[in-house]
Amino acid sequence: MDEGDWLVERFQTHRGHLRAVAYRMLGSLSEADDAVQEAWLRLSRAGTGGVDDLGRWLTTVVARVCLDMLRSRAARREEPLGAHLPDPIIGRPDAPDPEQEALLGDAVGLALLVVLEELAPAERLALVLHDTFAVPFEEIAAILGRSPAAARQLASRARRRIRTSTALPDADLARQRRVVDAFLAAARNGDLDALVAVLDPDVVVRADWGKAPPGASRILRGARAVAEQALAFSQRARSVRPALVNGTAGVVADTGGRVLAVMGFTVRRGKIAEIDILADPVRLRRFDPPVPRT
Repeated sequence: MDEGDWLVERFQTHRGHLRAVAYRMLGSLSEADDAVQEAWLRLSRAGTGGVDDLGRWLTTVVARVCLDMLRSRAARREEPLGAHLPDPIIGRPDAPDPEQEALLGDAVGLALLVVLEELAPAERLALVLHDTFAVPFEEIAAILGRSPAAARQLASRARRRIRTSTALPDADLARQRRVVDAFLAAARNGDLDALVAVLDPDVVVRADWGKAPPGASRILRGARAVAEQALAFSQRARSVRPALVNGTAGVVADTGGRVLAVMGFTVRRGKIAEIDILADPVRLRRFDPPVPRT
């Protein structure tokens, strides 16, 4: 094996981990792939001379690339457009995919990723690297150009934001599915009262329509308003099938030949507390048609 092949093989052993880091940092599968590719380009140029721990070196490179991407994203964002959802990871409800499980790790539902999107870039990096991937604060500080104490404070501040913005969802996937199935059955039957009954009174819906038509609502609150919207939406979807969306109960709706929406549900105490809907036709094209079917 020549040196080039050896380097490729070494890199491939870390690719899954690097993609998981980048996805947590960016909430975008395509941007995560770009960050991992940039790490490979830097490795191929620099080689492994003087690198004691290649995995840590690559993690640092990906983290720096992601930090630059987050800062660039924040700099060009003008007025908030309402709900912008991260890319969902869709799997079959009856057959978990090992590659997806490695990418998601634990507790990476869409609702959590939405909160991560609200953090400052440095806060997100400190939280993700330390709390998810156990990177020491001394290494995080070097990436950020700050002291370890400052890096620790950034992660602590981000952690408080997470705690105040999200409550723990029901962990039992079967229970989640029963609640979501009840919601779907009520929508199909046009039963407004049954829909309201399965929703938390303070339920929040975030819908990312991309370039939405004028007047389109992107964030909706309250059980009755959400139930009425669900009834209207059910008339448009020809098929709604169960799926795993970022490891939790979700659905994929289509019109027969085109994916209409991917929906992730957050169930707490047996009620639907949050619904995240990706309905941006541009971003949904990559799911046409390879959305997993049961």
